[in-house]
Amino acid sequence: MTVVAPAPLADLVFERSDELSSAAHEQVVFCHDAETGLRAIIAIHDSRLGPALGGTRFYPYASEADALTDVLRLSQGMTHKAAAAGIALGGGKAVIIGDPRRLKTDDLLRAYGRFVDSLGGRYYTAADVGTTAADLDVVATATRYVTGSTGGTGDSGFSTAYGVFCSIRAAAEHRWGPDGLTGRRVGVEGVGKVGAQLVSLLVEAGARVVVTDTSGDSLARLLERHPTTTVRHSVIDAPIDVYAPCALGSTLHPSSVDAIRAEIVCGAANNQLSTSAVGALLHRRGITWVPDFVANAGGLIQVSGEVHERSADEVTAAISAIADTVREVLVRSDATGRPPGRVAAEIVADRLTAARTGDVA
Repeated sequence: MTVVAPAPLADLVFERSDELSSAAHEQVVFCHDAETGLRAIIAIHDSRLGPALGGTRFYPYASEADALTDVLRLSQGMTHKAAAAGIALGGGKAVIIGDPRRLKTDDLLRAYGRFVDSLGGRYYTAADVGTTAADLDVVATATRYVTGSTGGTGDSGFSTAYGVFCSIRAAAEHRWGPDGLTGRRVGVEGVGKVGAQLVSLLVEAGARVVVTDTSGDSLARLLERHPTTTVRHSVIDAPIDVYAPCALGSTLHPSSVDAIRAEIVCGAANNQLSTSAVGALLHRRGITWVPDFVANAGGLIQVSGEVHERSADEVTAAISAIADTVREVLVRSDATGRPPGRVAAEIVADRLTAARTGDVA
């Protein structure tokens, strides 16, 4: 059981943290278990508001450096997500390097759980891309610092989708008035466990939905449930009103922004902007971007209910309240002329500063 970073990667921790934020990550743990083949990285970005919480992503990264970059960005995003949602939790994330279809075993998951446990509650894990509630059941045999297992609140996919839906609806009402989503064309990019449930909510709300996904199986399952849904090779450049990125991040970059025909961008994907400057590009084009760390906080709110022992009704109300935050961000953006991402970042910074000075619980 090894918790040592290879020297080149140890140097990258500080370089990448500085690129992402003026404040470096608090702790980055490199985990290796030779017997099971486990290679994982756990990153704790900020714990001023409470213990760090974030999912475990099991993904075949091209290199350990790519995995490190992803976990640093994702953990910082969790800090922003918790602060924007008003949750007393910090930001953390973990990645397991490799193809889950080949490498995932109960022994590997238990080994990973022992690493989580070694942090003594500084980090709580949950499901993410490549991991499920059933996987967390196995992890939970080695540590109690697990949320979202089948013995708890379960998979958080619907909660994430519902929070994104509330955000899209709030942005639509802000932009187009009380009719909101009725008859609007929404392009959903990625119809996995979050995107597919978002499609269901959108269809129920009267939206016309266009989808894309790299997985033919995911598309087939979706079309069985919603046969009127239109499938396209790409939705980011489609003639739609709302673009909802719900796969992996960084789909919004200077060249893709030029191709967007939607008036609203709001989805479940993390780290949607390739750089913060892209938010200003969207704003200059008159496109309303709902910051990802605001819109996709529903899953975090659900699993935080386990940590703080909140009732199901309290959790649902907190997820619904994401819409209030979206409205606050967009109204302040209109009033000040600043991009929504900058406004949301200011809200986060204020809450973290208050935590540092002891002005919040």
